[in-house]
Amino acid sequence: MASSSDPWVKEYNEASRLADDISSMIADRGSLPQSGPEIMRHTSAIRRKITILGTRLDSLESLLTRIPPKSITDKEMHKRQDMLSNLKSKAKQMATSFNMSNFANREDLLGQSKKADDMSRVAGLDNQGIVGLQRQIMKEQDEGLEKLEETVLSTKHIALAVNEELTLHTRLIDDLEDHVDVTNSRLQFG
Repeated sequence: MASSSDPWVKEYNEASRLADDISSMIADRGSLPQSGPEIMRHTSAIRRKITILGTRLDSLESLLTRIPPKSITDKEMHKRQDMLSNLKSKAKQMATSFNMSNFANREDLLGQSKKADDMSRVAGLDNQGIVGLQRQIMKEQDEGLEKLEETVLSTKHIALAVNEELTLHTRLIDDLEDHVDVTNSRLQFG
C-alpha cells in the first residue's frame, strides 16, 4: 500500500477506525436497558456516527476518483476500490440495522443523474413504445419516492434524537438555574 502520508490512506484509516467504533457501540447496545433515555442517547450517538461514516466514505470515493492516473498502479487502484467497497458494505449493513437509508445517492434521489432528456427518449417511438416508456418512468418515479420516504424517515429519526438531546439540555439548564437561585438567595441572607 502507499505511504501513510497519502491523504487517501489516512482518510481510509480514520473511516475504518470509525466503523470499528460504531461496531463496538452496536455490540455494547445489547447490555443497555431496552428503553429509556440511556438507550436512546446511545442509539442517537450510533446514528450520528453512521451518518459521519457515510460522509467520510463519500469523501474517500471522491479522493479516489481524483488520484492522478500514473501516481499509483492499477493493482493499487483496484485494491483501494475493493477496500472502499468492503467498508461501504459494512456501513450499509450497520445503517440497515438502524433503518437508516441516508446512503441513498442524492443525485439518484432527486433525478439529477438522468443522462437523456425526455424528448430524446421519445424520439422514434410509436404509441406502444411511448406507453412502455411512460410505465418505465412511473416505475422510476415510484422507486425515487420510496428512496425519498426512507430518507425522510431517517431524517425524522435524527430530528427525534436532536429533540431528545435538546430536552435533556433544557432540563439541565433549568436545574442549574434553580441551583443558582438557591445559592443566590443563600448568599443574600447569609
